[in-house]
Amino acid sequence: MRSLRSTAVCTLLFVGLLGAAFAQHVKTDFDHQANFSQYKTYSWQQITPANSLWDARIKSAVDAQLAAKGWTQVDSGGDVAIVAIKTTQTQRNLETFYDGMGGGWRWRGFGGMGEATTTEQDYKEGTLVVDLYDAKNKQLIWRGSAEDTLSDKEAKNEKNLDKGVAKMFKGFPPGSAKG
Repeated sequence: MRSLRSTAVCTLLFVGLLGAAFAQHVKTDFDHQANFSQYKTYSWQQITPANSLWDARIKSAVDAQLAAKGWTQVDSGGDVAIVAIKTTQTQRNLETFYDGMGGGWRWRGFGGMGEATTTEQDYKEGTLVVDLYDAKNKQLIWRGSAEDTLSDKEAKNEKNLDKGVAKMFKGFPPGSAKG
């Protein structure tokens, strides 16, 4: 019974760590001298690298967040210029599983009768960086970034994008009472 209980605890711990490993990492920073109350409009400058499907998704996600904050998009000449940069890179993960008959190290370094199998798993990790510049003086006033593991399923990636952008703009504009 004790063995079953410790196995259940280890499984729950592993699932919790796995969830934390794949959770989105969102960071923001801003110019502490910028007066965000003066900004009401914005214009898109570019999304790099260009991909028309994801450009529209990124713009839509950011537009929704800024509209919720009372900002208005204009075709050109906005108070703020927005630049978005997206990247993807392949990460490699090695996982070792034991068959339950031993494996691993025991007293004096001797293992049991089991076998260990190591598998290699590649996954894509994507990063989105959104920069807001004061359009008059061309100074960076705010930066948000979101990293997440990308799925083979486009719908899941779209949900992750929306969730990441929402987290990114949660405390925007800096100093606002709303969070």
